[in-house]
Amino acid sequence: MEDTAFGLPVTQKQIAYARALALKNQTLLPWEAQQDRRALSVWIDAQARLKPVSDLDRLPSSKQVAFAERLARIKRRAVPAECFRDKGLMSKWIDGNR
Repeated sequence: MEDTAFGLPVTQKQIAYARALALKNQTLLPWEAQQDRRALSVWIDAQARLKPVSDLDRLPSSKQVAFAERLARIKRRAVPAECFRDKGLMSKWIDGNR
């Protein structure tokens, strides 16, 4: 069967779900994807697989914090406050104080 020159219009449910995914993933919904049902479906599938961006993802884990505090007690120094707000900084502090 041949592809047609025009695509099927998107449904209101598709648009609503795509907008919700775009908001959750902090991305833009492309205009081209909004014009064709198949293209929007592909975009939705790709966005649904993504892990949403969250401020909680940047925080150190409870195990990291506990280990850093244990190291701080042994080394008799304090863990800098900014390390409690970023897991990368906490990891560097731990590596530097082992």
